Amino acid sequence: QVQLQESGPGLVKPSQTLSLTCTVSGGSITSNYYAWSWIRQPPGKGLEWMGVIAYDGSTYYSPSLKSRTSISRDTSKNQFSLQLSSVTPKQTAKYYCVTEHRSSRAHTRDYWGKGTLVTVSS
Repeated sequence: QVQLQESGPGLVKPSQTLSLTCTVSGGSITSNYYAWSWIRQPPGKGLEWMGVIAYDGSTYYSPSLKSRTSISRDTSKNQFSLQLSSVTPKQTAKYYCVTEHRSSRAHTRDYWGKGTLVTVSS
């Protein structure tokens, strides 16, 4: 089965770029079965989908975040990454990397990383 693990700094200063990496095992990020997404949950709030990178490297972002969000990948390391620029304390959240699978009948998120809390603070 697929396993995902987030990594990166737990503390980011305001105005800087938040950078996280998801390391995937048990499956290839170039397989066309899954796409690979980032989801976050601010304290006391609901889940927010941020964006996704597909097996061929194409990317799609939440309209509210697309201007300062970038998802990339390193296929040689079976990793994909998130960069969120110009952060403020409002970007403090628990960040998850997640698989996405879409079929004609369903859209599922089968595998989640354990999440990593990123605090934006000076």
